Formats: sequence, C-alpha cells, structure tokens
Amino acid sequence: MTPAPPERTIRVVTLYDDVMNVYADRGNLIALEARAAEHGVGVEVQSVSLGDPLPEDADLVLIGGGQDREQRRVADELAVRGPVLRAWAAAGTAMLAVCGGFQLFGRWYRDASGTELPGAGVFDVTTIAPGPGAARCIGDILANVEIEGVGEVVGFENHGGRTYLGPGGRPFARVEYGRGNNGEDGTEGAIFQNAVGTYLHGSLLPKNPALLDWLIAAALRHRYGEGSSQALIEPRPAPYAERAHAASAAVARRRSPKFEPVVK
Repeated sequence: MTPAPPERTIRVVTLYDDVMNVYADRGNLIALEARAAEHGVGVEVQSVSLGDPLPEDADLVLIGGGQDREQRRVADELAVRGPVLRAWAAAGTAMLAVCGGFQLFGRWYRDASGTELPGAGVFDVTTIAPGPGAARCIGDILANVEIEGVGEVVGFENHGGRTYLGPGGRPFARVEYGRGNNGEDGTEGAIFQNAVGTYLHGSLLPKNPALLDWLIAAALRHRYGEGSSQALIEPRPAPYAERAHAASAAVARRRSPKFEPVVK
C-alpha cells in the first residue's frame, strides 16, 4: 500500500553541497529529512551550486563548510546572492550555515593569504585568519544555545579563522567547553531571526535533535504562517540522537578545555 503524501511540506535549498561539504556536513540534510518524516512533514530539496539560479523562495537554507580553496570558488557568487539571502532571513526563512559557510554568510572573511573574500551579509560578523603558526580552534565543543528551549549543542570545531561579532551581531551560543568563534570572548556562531551560523561540524543535526526540531518548526512557520496549525510540531522522542548527544557532551567535557575568557 502506497503511503499517503504528507499534508505539509517545507522547501529546502542546499547551497554548494558539491563544494562546501567538509566533515560530511551533508549529513545535516539527511537528518533533516529523517526527522521531518517522523513529524509527518515532507521535504522538497533544491540543490543550488555554482551558476544555478536561486528559487523564488525557501523555508530552510543549508550550507556546509569548506577550506579556503573552496570558499574562494563560491565567495563572489554568494556575495551577489547576498541581497536575496538577507531578504529571506529578514522574512523568517530558517538557515543553517556551518563553518566556512558561516564565515561567508558574514560581512567578509580575510583568509590566510590576506585575500578578503566578500560575504553575503546575513550575519553581522567578520572573520580573520591569523598569521602563520597560530593555533587552530580544534576539538570537541559544548555550548549553551541562546534560543529558548534548545539547551546545549555539541559538535566538533576545526577552524583557523577567528570570527568576531559586529554591533548588530548576536551569538548563537555561549561556549562551555571548547573555543568557539575566536577562543577569546566565549561566543559561538551567530543568529539572526531564524538563521543560525555555527562552527559545529559532526555533522551537527544528527546529534542535536532539539536544534533540528527548532529548525523544522521555524521552516513550517515560514511556509504556513505564525500560529497556523500546520506550523506546529508535537514533541517526539529521538532516542538514538539523544544518546549520541549525551555521548558527545561527555567527550567534550572530558577532552576539551573548559572555556575561560581571555583577559587583555
């Protein structure tokens, strides 16, 4: 018997997933599709890469991480897409930008060669790669999210660039174990409306079910409207993901330094 089609659907755009996919960030889409199905939500995916047009609208945008070489390939085109992406974010489109994608969703990124790559400007952040010999921000991380009801997130960070919030920037989370945006101020990532930028790989969503549910709910609100019955999802257990989260949190507490602010 053929299952009935879902009564509600979210439109997901993946940006440059053939280029920006370091540390298997494409796993975020796999987790999204599986969890959305548990909630009875269909997922329509459009992959947008170099030279492809953006669709007219989206409920959720995903972009992963890449090294400097990959970031240089997409930066100019992504900056041209900036006005559309900023308008989507302002209108409540959910977004998840990871590591190199997060850096390029900021205002600009100055890479290790000194080249300044333009950003899409979704987040009021700038990123600077330090000089030769500077330690990378690498290891397991645990941070407390600045979104009500999400709690803590866990993942793995590995970045040379140091990201700093501008006057209009708001952190996605506060670091408890690990280094975060820059290893100095305790911030991790950035958030604007329903758009999240973060350094957390892992991939992130398979072991952070509370954040995954938040993104699905945000995408539904964008599609069907705030307060619509179709925008609601009921709490559901996620036993495997919850166990993965707990194991990763234990590893971060055991292996990573407890964050201490840098006093200058």
